[in-house]
Amino acid sequence: MSRVIWKGAISFGLVNIPVSVKPASRSHSLDLDLLDKRDMAPVGYQRINKHTGKPVERGDIVKGYEYEKDEYVVLNDEDFKQANVEATQTVDIVSFVDAASIPPYFFDAPYYLEPDKRGERGYALLHETMRKTGRAALALVVLRNRQHLAALIVAGKALVLNTMRFADEVVPVKDLTLPGGKKSAATAREVQMATKLVEDMSEDFKPEQYHDTYREDLLARIHDRVKAGKTHLLTKATDEPVARKGAKVIDMMALLKQSLGGRGKDAAKTPAKKVAAKKVTAKQAAAKKPAAKKSAAKKAAVKATPSTKAATRKAAARKAA
Repeated sequence: MSRVIWKGAISFGLVNIPVSVKPASRSHSLDLDLLDKRDMAPVGYQRINKHTGKPVERGDIVKGYEYEKDEYVVLNDEDFKQANVEATQTVDIVSFVDAASIPPYFFDAPYYLEPDKRGERGYALLHETMRKTGRAALALVVLRNRQHLAALIVAGKALVLNTMRFADEVVPVKDLTLPGGKKSAATAREVQMATKLVEDMSEDFKPEQYHDTYREDLLARIHDRVKAGKTHLLTKATDEPVARKGAKVIDMMALLKQSLGGRGKDAAKTPAKKVAAKKVTAKQAAAKKPAAKKSAAKKAAVKATPSTKAATRKAAARKAA
């Protein structure tokens, strides 16, 4: 069950809806420790005083704002709490917008909003109204000592609070060098074929079929080493440089034809199936290795037979004579 970050209320006009804010995402990154390769001892993180070069205890560390060069104002936990008491416990809705009008690059982190006691009816009312109108609510909220712009959006039966970036935190699109003009424009035939390819590859959104295959492969390597008892083995760096492909002119029509030709109605495979196929191939390759070793062992055995050794001695004696 997700932990509660804080309990407060959605401020909706004169209506206050008591809610709990809970994380709607989680990280599956591997927790790796730093080790000294000479003796495999853990390497710790130290907070160092930049003037003395000595470690600083956690209790001696405070937060400071540099208002001039080397001049600071120190802030404590109470300062953060008192900065705006109401804002720290309120999802303050300021307006409603068309949910589809929010560019995706404004979104940051999702949180679930769960109604608290006496908040069920107000929660249901806001949810149903937003669902019917196709609106998202823009709100201001303070999370982890920082104010965020946020969007309340309908997700199934729940309301999701998605923190957003402020406008000045988003790099303007106009700063990009984007294709334009006749030189880079797609032809009608290319668009037609690309559309057919997109339709051929289209399917319902099923997020459960996608996996972090990089993390899974890394864990598999870890488990193999534990099983083999090679718990302190260091992977040798390869001396071969990674081959880089040079730039070349792209024949878009040829690529589209090749893509469409390789995809029949039954040829489209989900990523999950591809991963499974990859694993089967790996198992088959592993199964071939022992056979190769047996073959090499047989050859070695033939070389080492008494008759072979005797023949070798006779040949050496004739050569000496």
